[in-house]
Amino acid sequence: MPIADKMVNMVEAASMIRKMFEEGIRMKEKYGADNVFDFSLGNPDVPPPPIVKKTLLELINSENISHGYMPNNGYPHVRQAVADYLNKEYNVGLNSDLIVMTSGAAGALNDTLKALLNPGEEILVPAPYFIGYNQYAFIAGATLKTAASLENFHLDLDAIEEGINEKTRVMLINSPNNPTGVVYTKQELDKLGNLLEKVSKKYGKRIYLISDEPYRKIAYDVEVPSMFDVYPHTIVLTSYSKELSLAGERIGYLAIHPKAEDAAMIAGAAGVTNTMIYVNAPALFQQVVGKLQGVTVDSEIYKKRRDMFCHGLHAAGYEFDVPEGAFYLFPKSPIKDDVKFTGILKEQNILAVPGTGFGGPGFFRLSYAVPDKTIQDSLEGFKKAIDSVK
Repeated sequence: MPIADKMVNMVEAASMIRKMFEEGIRMKEKYGADNVFDFSLGNPDVPPPPIVKKTLLELINSENISHGYMPNNGYPHVRQAVADYLNKEYNVGLNSDLIVMTSGAAGALNDTLKALLNPGEEILVPAPYFIGYNQYAFIAGATLKTAASLENFHLDLDAIEEGINEKTRVMLINSPNNPTGVVYTKQELDKLGNLLEKVSKKYGKRIYLISDEPYRKIAYDVEVPSMFDVYPHTIVLTSYSKELSLAGERIGYLAIHPKAEDAAMIAGAAGVTNTMIYVNAPALFQQVVGKLQGVTVDSEIYKKRRDMFCHGLHAAGYEFDVPEGAFYLFPKSPIKDDVKFTGILKEQNILAVPGTGFGGPGFFRLSYAVPDKTIQDSLEGFKKAIDSVK
């Protein structure tokens, strides 16, 4: 075997969405771009706000721009800008020492898990969940366990309590959620915080809550509650990939609640992990986002697409809950085998991701971070696919 045995399954699992994305490129070359409908990858296509380019150009032409190394946790003035913004938003009393600038939300999650977990400890996540969590658990030397969600994909507190044991170190949640689009309510999150406090006492160890929030600013007519109000032992992590449409620039941060147990040690450990994995977050874009706190893309564009897609799929006969945030639909497969049904969709030149890969068998994920025309022109194919299995 040319690669490590432990990597074989990781390679196979990690490649599902990327393979479909690459298949989409091949299909577009074969059939023409207008005849292929690729909903496989959550790659934001809404342009960054104009101020992003303006800020970038100003920095490039400034004598004060820095391209050098900086402290492990990122430029102090950028971390202070993030802390000031979060304090304005959530009134939590953060200081810059509890902010770590990272290589996107993925870097933030890797940093946090490496800081918190001993080998063999467990991460608990509600299912369905973002497909990449398996890899991050693998890197941390931890085990990813899942707890079933309710039928509407909200938190099942009984299932979560049942899933926690003496090995549990981290409760990981993602809201707005990828792949379901669900936004957890303040009421259910408060219950989760109370539960984590209870089970931490039960097992005599602190169980931390990690809130993965790259879609926080993409929500539709609902409030996305502050996780810092839910449970003091919380680490919030995010990226600017979606809210500023800067996915390829790999810039984000993690923020640790000031009242979290061993908060300063967690920040220090996460910063050291930065240096071990990727040295530091990108210098140029740290300086860009430091000047753009609170700036976001126009989420109404995604809302319009959501409504268009929901209307068309509902008319075709698909069952789904209308997403409250992010830019994904998670319809129920009209046949039990969701992998087989995505194959049927592919016959209509439609690329969708089986829900099985997200721990949600019997469903499939569609990203509507695509042009309006792609949605409109795909609807006939969706109708033919579902009619073929009735």
